[in-house]
Amino acid sequence: MKLLLLRIKEHRYFIGFLLLFAYAESIQVRILIRRDVNAYTFTPDAAIGALISIGFLFVIMRFFLTKYINGEGYPIKKIVSVFMLSLVTYVILNNLFSFVIAIAFDTVSKNFNTQVLVSKNFGLVLDAIIYGSFYLAYYFNRRHRMQQQQLVAYHEALSEVKISQLKSQLNPHFLFNNLNILDQLIEEDGIKASTFLNDFSELYRYVLYTSDKQLVSLQEELQFAQSYIDLIKHKYGDAYLFTIRRPQNMDGFIPPLTLQLLLENAVQHNIGTRDKPILIEVFTEDQMIIVSNTCAKKKQVKTNGGRALKNLTEQYILLTDRSIQIVETAELFSVNLPIIKSTNQ
Repeated sequence: MKLLLLRIKEHRYFIGFLLLFAYAESIQVRILIRRDVNAYTFTPDAAIGALISIGFLFVIMRFFLTKYINGEGYPIKKIVSVFMLSLVTYVILNNLFSFVIAIAFDTVSKNFNTQVLVSKNFGLVLDAIIYGSFYLAYYFNRRHRMQQQQLVAYHEALSEVKISQLKSQLNPHFLFNNLNILDQLIEEDGIKASTFLNDFSELYRYVLYTSDKQLVSLQEELQFAQSYIDLIKHKYGDAYLFTIRRPQNMDGFIPPLTLQLLLENAVQHNIGTRDKPILIEVFTEDQMIIVSNTCAKKKQVKTNGGRALKNLTEQYILLTDRSIQIVETAELFSVNLPIIKSTNQ
């Protein structure tokens, strides 16, 4: 009983529509036959009886739909075949049930003469066509919506998995690059190495903090970028000059470690000196945050050096319909990142 009530609640709008349609139909038939309007004309007994009868039709249709079409898309020929098979089965079973009742009440001759049979079966066929069409439309519409929801859920889960995989590549990348810097500083200056290690430990706390996040606020990323810049200066001094122009409106989100990756990319691919430093700038424009740098390309570049930028591009594909824009000239390289306005994107 509880299951039945849950089913009724689940399909309440469709059942309500059918009841209203059957009720309107019963009023029309009574007016046409009796050519009179009275209290009996508006009683709902015929509509309720019709709803019970078509419920039987729907059970038959659901059985054949599940048996012959389930999981096969929307093959028109099979749908028509199932519809006709259901109609014939519905009419035959209705006649068998009526015949058993007629035998029980000794009314076979009255209810099973040619005129009554033709009229009754014509009505059954007509009802099966009308209500069966309603059911098919409802069934396939509901099935399509469920498939779309499953597809969305699948893509969301797939996106989360892919982003996690990308982060698993990026976080070690961040760690190993900075350990290399630390190794060099230990050889050159122990005090600088100690300061670098303390600063690096604070930064890695942020990396761990964002490890399970798809997006972080723009304000958090800008603060992290500034801390990372301070870290770079331990190694390179004034060979790389950084400018962060903070926007007045700090609303919005970007993937974590995004700015750090682009700053690191600029340092790794370009040779800066005190006399001719690489100028790196972070600023916002037209709902984009832009990281640009002047170019003095290194002659030898790591074969996997483009991985960070490729991973970042893939993250944006998964997170939003707005894509990264990369602008490169002989003098300037810039990456334009869309600012994501909601964590639901």
